[in-house]
Amino acid sequence: MNRINPNKLLLSKWTAARPLNREKHFLVTELFRDEQDRVFEVELQAVMSQRNQRISWAHLKDTDTWRMGWQ
Repeated sequence: MNRINPNKLLLSKWTAARPLNREKHFLVTELFRDEQDRVFEVELQAVMSQRNQRISWAHLKDTDTWRMGWQ
């Protein structure tokens, strides 16, 4: 399990453990916060296709799906 500080995710780099559509490397481009200023979702941008997807930041903890950095 990846240890993550949600407040430091902006512009962090991630690698998909099982790439789909040749999208392997991602960058966190935006943080979404609730009323208490806690991060609850992030926007990931695929480096190759520039496609954006919004996921819960907690999904990045799953090492079967995501790896920290570009590998």
